Amino acid sequence: MGIIAWILIGLAAGLIAKALMPGRDPGGLLITMLIGIAGGLLGGWLGKVLFGVDSIDGFFDLSTWVAAVVGSVILLAVYRVLTGARSTHRHA
Repeated sequence: MGIIAWILIGLAAGLIAKALMPGRDPGGLLITMLIGIAGGLLGGWLGKVLFGVDSIDGFFDLSTWVAAVVGSVILLAVYRVLTGARSTHRHA
């Protein structure tokens, strides 16, 4: 798959992850999209390392989308933990 396909999958995966994990995020839509792109790559890598499958078969394969969404959910959760910890230590 080309880089444009990965960006499209990442954008969609970021939005799906946001829908699965509703709530306020400090970064907004742009950060959610970047998390989606990185999550797609993370999901593909985890699928290959943990399960020995090539989850990056093609744009329309279900395994590609599942890997991208799972990776995006993981990164969104990590992002919320890191930014939540940072924002709770601030004093007005």
